[in-house]
Formats: sequence, C-alpha cells, structure tokens
Amino acid sequence: MGERRFALFGAGFWSRYQLAGWNELAGARCVAIYNRTRSKAEALAAQFGVPRAYDDPEELLEKEDLDFVDICTDVDTHAPFTRMAAERGLPIVCQKPLAPSRETAEELVRFCSDRGVPLLVNENWRWQTPIRAVKAALESGGIGRPFRARIDMISGFPVFQNQPFFRDLDQFILTDLGSHILDVARFLFGEPERLYCQTETVHEDIRGEDVATVMLRMPGTTVVCELAYAENHLEREAFPQTLVFVEGSEGSLELCPGYELRTTTAAGTTSERHPPVHYPWADPAYDVVHASIVPCQANLLSHLAGEGRAETTGEDNLKTVRL
Repeated sequence: MGERRFALFGAGFWSRYQLAGWNELAGARCVAIYNRTRSKAEALAAQFGVPRAYDDPEELLEKEDLDFVDICTDVDTHAPFTRMAAERGLPIVCQKPLAPSRETAEELVRFCSDRGVPLLVNENWRWQTPIRAVKAALESGGIGRPFRARIDMISGFPVFQNQPFFRDLDQFILTDLGSHILDVARFLFGEPERLYCQTETVHEDIRGEDVATVMLRMPGTTVVCELAYAENHLEREAFPQTLVFVEGSEGSLELCPGYELRTTTAAGTTSERHPPVHYPWADPAYDVVHASIVPCQANLLSHLAGEGRAETTGEDNLKTVRL
C-alpha cells in the first residue's frame, strides 16, 4: 500500500483524534488542514506536524496534490465540501451523519456515484473492540437464534461541554448517537423491516431531543435501542460504553460495563473481557470510542488503496440515515 496524501477539513474537538488515528496507519499522511478559523487550523497543524493550513477550502483543493479528503466538520457543511471534492475527482471520507437530511444524503451518494468517486463514511462505533466481540459471539451460534436484543447508550455525561453545537441541532440524539447505535443494530442483526420511535427532551435549553427509544423489527429479531444524554444521575455510569443484551433460543449474552462479555447457556455462564487498545493520544473519557477510530480508518484506507471494500460506504450508510 503506497502512502496516500490527504487534507483534513475541520479543526474542532473530534479532528485531533481523527488525525491521531490516521497517524497510527503507515499508508496515510495529512498534508493540509482547513478550518474556517485559520488560527485553529494552524494550531492543529503545528501540533501534528502538518505542513500547511488554510481558511479557504477552494484554495486548499487548488494548491494541494491529494489522494483523498477527510471531512470532519459540522453536518451542515458535509454536502458542500463533499461536492467540492467530488467535482475534482477526489475520494471522500466523511464524518457521520452524512448529511442533515435523508434527501441530501441520497443526493450526495448519487453525486459521487455519477462521477465515479468513492464516498466513505467515518462510522467508527461498530469497530469498537467489545462490539466486534459481540458480533463474533453471535456468528458462533453459541446462543442459538437471537430473537430479542437491547442496545443501550444511556449516560449522564455532560456531552455539551465538549460539543456545545449539539444544543442547536433540530434533531440531536438521533442524528448524533442514533447514527452510531442504529448502525450497530444493522451490523449485528441485519436490515430492519419496521421501526417505531419515541423521543423526549429533558434539557430545557436545547432545540432537539436528548432521549430516544427505538424499536426495530429485524429478520427474526426484535431490537430495542435506548439512547439518552439527559445528564441525570445514574447509579451505573458507563460512558461511553455501549451495553448489549441478546436473548437466543439456546442462551443469552450480555456486554456489561468494563467490556465484560458474559455468555449463558445450559452449560453455565462464561465471562471474557474485551477492552480496547489504549492509545496515548486518546481521551480516557472516550477511550473505547477513540480506539475504534484506528481499525475503522484502516478499513477505509484499504478501500481507497483498492485492497478491499469498506464496511461503511456512502451507499451502506444511507440505510442508517433512512432509519
């Protein structure tokens, strides 16, 4: 795999971790960073040894010799930046959610497809070590046919402190956390046949919803996804871990806090831990999430190198956007 030169669009909270993730891979090198506030782009570039910073995306794309762009900006800018890169024939890695609406996301996928430009989505949640372990356990058939499951991401973590723009989203938890959890549901159990959802807004100073309960009818399995960032007091605070419980015809499995996967069958209960790899650049408060960036980006990079197919292409991510 030859080295692929890319530009990072965005220098906000998540960008530093995305860039650190790329730096773990030998096949990618960031050569430029764009941010609308040039000083932020310059600061991130200096921190990571990236040679150039821009506050004009058109100028960056005109001057730089790139193999792809990585868009890590707010969702409202995903569409114009994606089109800007695709018009130049540049492959795109885009942060989720792909677009602020289903219609825009579908149009972006068509726009890139019509030009023969790869559009990939940096959807890292399914790449978490414990979630991959759940997938492997289900595929082993140890608990038989799964018929009911629950996927929980319920937390009192003050998420608005690091990402205050969440307060102004018309849809908050469904577009932010829901993008991840619904993708995990698809990854584990397949494509839903039906969906039902209820939402609540607990915070009085935000525009969108901060609590959602989603029921999905998969082929043979009913899955309930429980999402909350209500900042209420919880006895069991597991942020940012996703917890999973699956009932099967021959047993059950549970992904518990502390990355413990417990499997119960007629033979009894077994327990294994599946902690994430720890990287020195990862924020301990987001450890399992930040660690998943690396295998996700390795999968995307293999696609860009023509050595495999990414799990989270634009076409695949559209299925999550539609949910």
